[in-house]
Amino acid sequence: MDQPLLRSYFATLYELPTPNGVVRVSLDGDSNQDKTQYPPVLLTTFALLTAYNPRSMLLPRRVNEQRHVVMRDLLILGCYRVEPCIGYEADKQDSVWREPAWLVHGMPRDEATAFGRVFRQNTVICAVGGRPDVIVTDPTADDIGTSFQGQWRVRS
Repeated sequence: MDQPLLRSYFATLYELPTPNGVVRVSLDGDSNQDKTQYPPVLLTTFALLTAYNPRSMLLPRRVNEQRHVVMRDLLILGCYRVEPCIGYEADKQDSVWREPAWLVHGMPRDEATAFGRVFRQNTVICAVGGRPDVIVTDPTADDIGTSFQGQWRVRS
């Protein structure tokens, strides 16, 4: 995986919905963090999936939205609880890159990886018990299926 692209995935800021409001996180936290201080959503099993811009190709907004709705419908048909979330560049105050995603509760890694491949995504994010992983799903990548472990960093 291209190292600058991988670094951008770790630095991306994600806004995750919770019953107590939005939690803003990235995957570039310290490895010695106390997980008991994490918001409860980060300690569950979930995946972050998107259908936008396959293989980093910019598609028209309407096409992206249609793909994203199809993904949501397939997830719901698979009996998953899905909630909308968003990812964007964390280091830029006026970031123009914002990509809608789905927070998919209870989705195992293998199924999230399959969704990433079907929707031609470079990666998906899977989290289990407070540990997020960036998983390569691009079938043209030499390291498909490779997992890069991150650490949550809660942002204010």
